[in-house]
Amino acid sequence: MALRREPTARQMRLATELRRLRDAAGITGREAAAALGVSSAQISQIETGLAGVSEKRLRHLAANYACSDTALIDALVAMATDRTRGWWEEYQERLPTPYLDLAELEHHASHRWDVDFLHVPGLLQTEAYARALFSYVNAEFPQSEVDLRVEHRMKRKAIIEHSDPTPYEAVIHEAALRIRVGDRSATRAQLARILALSEADHVSVRVIPFDLDEFAGAGGAMVYVGGPVPRLDTVVRDGPHGTALIDATAQLSRFRTLFRRLEGVSLDPKGSRDFIHTLAKEL
Repeated sequence: MALRREPTARQMRLATELRRLRDAAGITGREAAAALGVSSAQISQIETGLAGVSEKRLRHLAANYACSDTALIDALVAMATDRTRGWWEEYQERLPTPYLDLAELEHHASHRWDVDFLHVPGLLQTEAYARALFSYVNAEFPQSEVDLRVEHRMKRKAIIEHSDPTPYEAVIHEAALRIRVGDRSATRAQLARILALSEADHVSVRVIPFDLDEFAGAGGAMVYVGGPVPRLDTVVRDGPHGTALIDATAQLSRFRTLFRRLEGVSLDPKGSRDFIHTLAKEL
């Protein structure tokens, strides 16, 4: 069995969930290995994402762990047996791994939520907006590196634009809409892009206005990627030390609650469109 050099985020999530099931059952790696008829090293490789696991072995492990959540087991089997070669793989060794991981997560997402306070969320960005943003944030990059990132971001938008789109909800602060990333024309085009997308049945855009009383914020931008079952959801957050993928049950619950609270204090979709129309007229 050949070992993987660098497991993807999806492969690592499968490994993590199998380890969590074993831990919850109070079974050691040695005992799991004996039940499966393999070595302890093989269980370790499966639980660190270095080796795959067949459907038969995965279901055997789940039964041994007394896991009765059939929806979760079926979802894990789908993850274990998926052989999708996605478009993002062409960017391997050309872009940092988090770019590929996010694209893969989005490809398999049941739904997608965004919260942003300073920038328009990536899936809503125009090419001009994305280019201006990448050029500013990565001022030391040659144009070819900026082009690569812009190209990747534009391809990611397919999840909300193709014939079977992913349900998408975004909560955007007024600040993100007013900050001119690029010139006045680019900003006007960006607002028009948001308005056009917000008319789609599967897209909901809400705005948090500046004049909202007693609003403490959300502590930063958030990308919430829905899994096939809630337990397999993932929150993606960028920080000063890189991108973090958050999947602990308690944290996921907290972020779900936070997102719904932000939705609750924002303008409704129609009010948000009217608000964006007004901003566009001011430019």
